[in-house]
Amino acid sequence: MILQCLQSGDLKKGIDAISQLPPRQAVNPLFSFLCSLDERLKWRAVTAMGRIVSNLAVSDLESARVVMRRFIWQLNDESGGIGWGCPESMAEAMVQNAELAREYGCILISYIQPACNFLEHEILQRGVVWGIGRLAHSRPELALSAAQFLLPYMESTDPNLRGLAVWAAGPIAGRESIPKLKQLVNDPAGFSIYCDGQSHEYAIGQMAARALAAVEQRLSLMLVR
Repeated sequence: MILQCLQSGDLKKGIDAISQLPPRQAVNPLFSFLCSLDERLKWRAVTAMGRIVSNLAVSDLESARVVMRRFIWQLNDESGGIGWGCPESMAEAMVQNAELAREYGCILISYIQPACNFLEHEILQRGVVWGIGRLAHSRPELALSAAQFLLPYMESTDPNLRGLAVWAAGPIAGRESIPKLKQLVNDPAGFSIYCDGQSHEYAIGQMAARALAAVEQRLSLMLVR
């Protein structure tokens, strides 16, 4: 039933139907779909997982914390797993629930900090940077500390990682990001961002110009104040 909901032509209705299930009945199957090689199915599972965990936090915060800790455990080397989709799901839950964001935002950011829980796997890095971007665009005040740690990713040879870092930095970057953003304004490489139920394609240069404009606007407002 959950698979059918995720494959539904109307994603909102599909996730609404999943949300009617007891949380435990929904969470375990969704974890399996986070590992799907079908990108569309994986991202839809991320969206659904975020909704389920967020709803659970409203009615039973401790149970929601258990799921968040499960995401964290899956990203731990000792778990024996890889944690596909876990950073993205953590972020999606935090975007939808302020309490979870306050409690776990710093942990998500720690995955790009070399002195903390740094993840070396490039595909997982994409997931973490996407998650930080999702948090930054929704709750920028909780993602400000990530800005400086996004800078190395803007030099990645992986265009998806490079582009996601630029997108994530847009709402939170400061003056220190301007030189790298200027360097990337003419970068023609493409990358994709999953948002609102579908993937959107962008040129890195296009996103860098947007991010640069956002940073300069914030700095000018600070001068006015």
